[in-house]
Amino acid sequence: MKQLEAQYKKILADYIVNQTEKNLYIAQNFTRQLIQKNISPEDVISIHKNAIAEIFPDRMNEAQPAYDFLIEVMVHYGMAHREHQSLLQKQAEYEMEMKIATSIQKALLKTHIPKLSTVDIGMLSVPARKMNGDYVHFFYHRDDYLSVAVTDVVGKGVPAALCMSMVKYGLETLEYAYKEPSYVLEVINRVIEKGVDDSMFVSMFYGCLDTQRNMFSYASAGHEPALHYNAKQDQFVALEAKGLLLGVLPNTKYTYQEVILEDNDIITMMTDGVTEFRGNDHLNSRQIITSVIRDNKYLSAQQLCQLLYREIEKIHGFDLSDDFTVVILKK
Repeated sequence: MKQLEAQYKKILADYIVNQTEKNLYIAQNFTRQLIQKNISPEDVISIHKNAIAEIFPDRMNEAQPAYDFLIEVMVHYGMAHREHQSLLQKQAEYEMEMKIATSIQKALLKTHIPKLSTVDIGMLSVPARKMNGDYVHFFYHRDDYLSVAVTDVVGKGVPAALCMSMVKYGLETLEYAYKEPSYVLEVINRVIEKGVDDSMFVSMFYGCLDTQRNMFSYASAGHEPALHYNAKQDQFVALEAKGLLLGVLPNTKYTYQEVILEDNDIITMMTDGVTEFRGNDHLNSRQIITSVIRDNKYLSAQQLCQLLYREIEKIHGFDLSDDFTVVILKK
């Protein structure tokens, strides 16, 4: 410290005499030494005070209290500044971790939409934040069968993404049983109950379309009911199926329901980010969704998904409070 004080005294004395840009440049370079040696702001004030006392010994009596006051202020400022810098560093590290985690999630949980000649398929999933708590998984066998799992993790962030990865790989092991909605939910329930924290739960709607029989079978684990648009009758029916959230109890049983699909019928599966209008409780979300689908039923399944998102985004003031995921099947 003594060496730094001597250097600073000389730099200050030279500036007082000459007051040139060169003197200022030397002082600016000196600050780098202070930073490298981790000299606190209050110590810099103290160094300056001591230098003034030696250069102008007759003028320090009046200035002494002001310097002492400034040193006390800078002590607290330095502590707050260091804490602020630490928080900024932690925030930057968190942002980097989230960026990496989001990139990994997109790679691991990427959904490929199948293209079948027997049914038109549309899907759109938009996260409210960086990490997506929703996931869609398709199974299909030629043009004969199509199964889809629409999943929503009760939770956000990295834990939800890790839980969703477990759901994905659990579903992939069940390719042999994709035509059995109840069995699929029961197996995934056991996987989640054993491998996920008690505070983490998952809802899922699982549907299977037998295109040869035009039969849509479905089961639900505490998930948002799907909607069936009956084109012949021009009406919507909610596809209700009772079932406990996945991961609550290990031996939960799930039942499935069936409905016949006819030409131009539409099945809409979604997460609660589509139906919950937070801050707009006076609006009937189901009525809005059914109106959009009915009025635009001539569009392709993918176009319907995108239109539905745009309309709901407007209602939320272009600020979705939850992940938005919708899957549409058109016969």
